[in-house]
Amino acid sequence: MNPIAWPCPLPGGGRVDEYALVVDRARDKRLMIVPALFDEANRLRRLTVEVMRRLDGAGIDAFLPDFPGTNESLQPLDRQEPQDWVDAMGAASRLFGATHVLGLRGGCLFTPTNLPTLHYAPAKAAALLRQMLRARTLAAREAGREETREALMATALSDGIELTGHRLAAEFVRQFEPMVPVPEATRIDQETLGGPGLWLRAEPGESRQQADALAAAVAMALA
Repeated sequence: MNPIAWPCPLPGGGRVDEYALVVDRARDKRLMIVPALFDEANRLRRLTVEVMRRLDGAGIDAFLPDFPGTNESLQPLDRQEPQDWVDAMGAASRLFGATHVLGLRGGCLFTPTNLPTLHYAPAKAAALLRQMLRARTLAAREAGREETREALMATALSDGIELTGHRLAAEFVRQFEPMVPVPEATRIDQETLGGPGLWLRAEPGESRQQADALAAAVAMALA
């Protein structure tokens, strides 16, 4: 498993290097994983990597690209729009020669539509925003400030907002909020893995059992 740089398209033309974690042995089955979003990406990162290791053992190559503006990206997050992320994931899938794609949680909103697709615990954008807004109101209350979700959302739509450490532009929020995962994808629900989802934990964690179960479900779907 290696980190590599890949040429991601820019909205106005040109390309910039972004990073991806890859297991590439030039095998026939090549799975691109679209990661979870925002704070859920941190909580599910270990699970994602462990699934990639198990898929490698099952004879499946796997590719985990970063979204522009996240992780090691040098692009500002507050200049991103959802279409930029759609274009980035589409470009990554072509570059890596993906034969299948797996979306995780909010990443399911950005899976390319031209490949056989799996969605693990897909989440609507509006639900993700509600969770992040709730986290901010709780943090404000602990600090002695009173903020409401309705007022924060109004600010987000007019001026942009910082949620769980992520600065989102107003245009991003406007375009992102109505997004829903495509229904044609094959769903892998949390019940298949057993136990509560790791994205629900307060801190990043891991579960060998859930990694085993998710990798087995993916390998079966690709068989």
